[in-house]
Amino acid sequence: MTSLDIVCPSCFTVNRVPEERLGDHPKCGNCHEQVFCGRPVSVDSQQFRKMIERNDIPVVVDFWATWCGPCKMFGPVFAEAAGELEPRMRLIKVETDQCQDIAAALRIQSIPTLAVFQGGREIGRQAGAMPKGRFLEWLSTVSGATAAQTATDKAATD
Repeated sequence: MTSLDIVCPSCFTVNRVPEERLGDHPKCGNCHEQVFCGRPVSVDSQQFRKMIERNDIPVVVDFWATWCGPCKMFGPVFAEAAGELEPRMRLIKVETDQCQDIAAALRIQSIPTLAVFQGGREIGRQAGAMPKGRFLEWLSTVSGATAAQTATDKAATD
């Protein structure tokens, strides 16, 4: 039985979850909230680091700003995708004006910028908003079959 480290979106505690139980609505051992909330998690700089370094599942990041029109248009697409992609992926949002240290360290030069992290390392990046279908396609090419399979599995159970 393989267990995965999953960071709680509520209290940011790391939880060990058996891989075969990811879809069983696991709860955090610390705060007792569900570790998958079906929506993107807004994070600060410290929480961002913990999310990308401690999750054993891919973490998809939307780097955005409140004043950015395309960011606002892409927000609902990102939120809808979170519901489809969890529990195989975690989707988080980083507001670049509030987390300038992260934006500078990762050289985020345009927004929205989407990035995928696995094991603490960036494995893919895409600048610009896109429709959900194209977004899911891009994720599947970056992270392999994980994203596409999760969306297919979710659609089959609905």
